[in-house]
Amino acid sequence: MTLKKQLIGLGLLALLLFACKPTDEVKNVAVFDDYAFLENNIKTLASDDFMGREPFTEGEELTVDFLAKVYQEIGLKPVFGDSYFQEVPCVSVVYDTDDEINLETQGGTIALKKDVDYIAQTPHLQEKVSLDDSELVFAGYGIVAPEYGWNDYEGLDVKGKTVLVLVNDPGFATGDEDLFRGKAMTYYGRWTYKYEEAARQGAAGVMVIHNTDAAGYEFKVLTNTAGSNIYLEKDNKNKDLCTLTGWITEDATSRLFEANGLDFNKFKNDALKSNFKPMNLATTISLDFENDLTYQNTRNVVGMIEGSQRPEENIVYTAHWDHFGYGPVADNDSIYNGAADNATALAAMLQTAKAFVGSEQPERSVVFAAVTAEESGLMGSAYYAQHNPFPTEKTVANLNFELLLPMGRMKDVMVTGFGMSELEKYVEEEAAKQDRYVVAEATPENGMYYRSDHFSFARVGIPSLFIKGWQDSREYGKEWAEEKVKEYWATKYHKPADEYDPDTADLTGIMEDAQLFYQIGERLANENTFPKWYDGSEFKNIREESMN
Repeated sequence: MTLKKQLIGLGLLALLLFACKPTDEVKNVAVFDDYAFLENNIKTLASDDFMGREPFTEGEELTVDFLAKVYQEIGLKPVFGDSYFQEVPCVSVVYDTDDEINLETQGGTIALKKDVDYIAQTPHLQEKVSLDDSELVFAGYGIVAPEYGWNDYEGLDVKGKTVLVLVNDPGFATGDEDLFRGKAMTYYGRWTYKYEEAARQGAAGVMVIHNTDAAGYEFKVLTNTAGSNIYLEKDNKNKDLCTLTGWITEDATSRLFEANGLDFNKFKNDALKSNFKPMNLATTISLDFENDLTYQNTRNVVGMIEGSQRPEENIVYTAHWDHFGYGPVADNDSIYNGAADNATALAAMLQTAKAFVGSEQPERSVVFAAVTAEESGLMGSAYYAQHNPFPTEKTVANLNFELLLPMGRMKDVMVTGFGMSELEKYVEEEAAKQDRYVVAEATPENGMYYRSDHFSFARVGIPSLFIKGWQDSREYGKEWAEEKVKEYWATKYHKPADEYDPDTADLTGIMEDAQLFYQIGERLANENTFPKWYDGSEFKNIREESMN
């Protein structure tokens, strides 16, 4: 054992001794001193051998077989008869479209280059798909939100047309806390919502206007992972969705407006008002798509501990196992290993599962779901939530592991989507036993609550929690932690550089987070009450209807 790991081990021991004060007892802490189990699982899942854990590839086979083996070794019970695998019927699409499209405007031709000015795909599950001479319309934020008195489509017929819509929602741009949720993104700000709403309005196409601050990531993050996607298999071949879905840069949008004698910034500002009027851009767009379709199943890997008294009632932990496989080369590397996204979190879930197996049998069942195709739009968790092996109304809560950075122990516990549900009370009380405090996410404008697997459970009404230590390092403080997080977003997120380096990684904070997840779940699994959504949550009515 290296000196570094000896010191880490001593630190963990000190942590456990502190946590086990008689007045604030934490049960079954021994497994959270097993640093080797955690690290070995991360090393394996993030290794080049697993080829970036892309669904439908050899990387998937290696990953799900490894997870099933660990589940069995830990002692989790299979959920689907004698199998840990929930088959998720999907369609893998490798797509291509025009390298350049020419938009005929009032001021002449505007050429847009693929991966520079725009990216586009079609969700229609056909080998060849075309969009022909579709009128472009600027539809503001593309939001219909009656509770906020907002309708960007009011009086607008977009059937057959392609709408350009701004990313995020008006609250972000204005900072007005009385407008939507102010700086914090609502679901109306997510690109997924904008795709859905455009389809409901009958639009033939939708392109989200990219802005780095409002989206929370650079345009390159989108182009890095363009070219393929995964959809859940549907009988209607996704014909209920827009023919074209994609993104366009602000620069390209500005050129388009200018060629039509319009000022994009003016209309962008006008879109901040509820009485905004959409603008027909007197321009048409045509695109041809070629799709290589592969119909096959990918898999969620699900194990459980059966409840002793109320086995139908359950707490479900989730962590996605997938990443992007091979992609564009950066620094002579093309394997997108996904160490922090999401091998560390997946390993932390395994640590928590091992702790539950070593504990007294809980009254409620405890489920551990390693879900597939998160990076393709939360497909695996959506399928699980829609085909829950337990009754939805008896699923007490979802606790989701995502993006745990190996930067040591943290004083904070960051709640993403702060203010959503009574689960936050559990976090606060259990975090105090670790001498930690609860804090809201620093960048709620990025809409992270709607970007990971817990959201699939929230959408069907199940109270869902997304937590981690991210803002206040015990050893180095807040500014250091902020810089580490910024560095990850800028240099590693969805890039080949997201690799595990044992020489620089400090997993003690991840271990502490795994223990916190255990403490919260252990309480939930032995209670007979159900945590509720807070008033104002968009999921409260869904839950109440499912419980009646």
